[in-house]
Amino acid sequence: MAFTYQRFYEKLICFTTHRKPLIVLLAFGLYYSSVSALAQSLPINPKATTETKNLFANLQRLAGKGVLFGHHDDLAYGIGWKDQPGRSDVQAVAGEYPAVFGWEIGKLEFNHSISIDSVPFAKMRAYIQQVYAQGGVNTISWHLNNPVQPAKTSWDKADSTVIKLFADNKALKRYEGWLDHVADFMKSLKSAEGEAIPIIFRPYHEHTGSWFWWGRGHVAPPYYVKLWRFTVDYLRKKKVNNLLYAYSTDRFTSREDYLQNWPGDDYVDIIGFDLYHRPESDPYNTFVADARRMVETVRQIGQEKRKVWAFTETGQERVPFANWWTGFLLPIIQDAGLSYVMVWRNARLNHFYAPYPEHVSARNFKLFATNPKVLLQTKTAAENLYAPVPAH
Repeated sequence: MAFTYQRFYEKLICFTTHRKPLIVLLAFGLYYSSVSALAQSLPINPKATTETKNLFANLQRLAGKGVLFGHHDDLAYGIGWKDQPGRSDVQAVAGEYPAVFGWEIGKLEFNHSISIDSVPFAKMRAYIQQVYAQGGVNTISWHLNNPVQPAKTSWDKADSTVIKLFADNKALKRYEGWLDHVADFMKSLKSAEGEAIPIIFRPYHEHTGSWFWWGRGHVAPPYYVKLWRFTVDYLRKKKVNNLLYAYSTDRFTSREDYLQNWPGDDYVDIIGFDLYHRPESDPYNTFVADARRMVETVRQIGQEKRKVWAFTETGQERVPFANWWTGFLLPIIQDAGLSYVMVWRNARLNHFYAPYPEHVSARNFKLFATNPKVLLQTKTAAENLYAPVPAH
């Protein structure tokens, strides 16, 4: 029921007729507070599809029950296999698929048929449709090339790229063309019934690091904000209404550090951060403590701004610690109110982040997956994330 002052006035007259002014004030306060809370829990796009709104609300609701577990490119390839229908390293170990599936659209800006991760976009679309049909969640990142010097990759460290982008009409038109390809792809993601599939879109991630052209040291905060807002506004103008926008840093030191490039509450749906466990660069073994501190910071910000919060990328390359899942990851994510956690891809034997059946951490991952606070696909699908939030 929508709140209107006319409806309130009618109830006020009714209550005051029975001499219950205190009840009126209390009723109005509770009613208005609940309506305000509901309004603030909507996605930033007022034209978001019904399923996108439902996903946002259910991610908030489900965070109180547990954390959705995700894996990047899970259905596309794994250790010793590629493009085998139904196959998944996570499923092979745990007996079920992840709840969250990450995808990457780098090279889509050039209208290429295959992504930077060597996944054909036509197959990626089919994977996304499969995930949605099974009740899972899809998230997309974008390692786009430098729009000012398009032959250079995301990892180009040229300074002032974003300043040059907005000062160069030719470069800006080029970037708009890239966004047109993104818009077309996002709008092509439809279910068997024809509804738009909701996507968590996570552009310009890890900006507190310095390895991307949009990263720290290469773009001043006001220009990062300008780039983010331009991107969101342009995709809205193109009527892309199935996206939830995720703001995702790398390592950060404080709340102020995290929010340094904040685009504004009206431009972000989901907040998170990426942090990998690299023991060789962590001699004091502070990964768990650092991650828990960062989780607590995004939790506080998420609660204040009524956003969903997540651990958007993590993992230990090759997972050499047999107890990594319950000994390192679980203490970070349990009881933290996180919506989801996602580990990176299983590209090859020297670059993978989820276990496969013969792996040293496979047994520990099975134990991790049975924890009631860890939600894989079966429990997640039962929550009907794309349906309205159940009434209490």
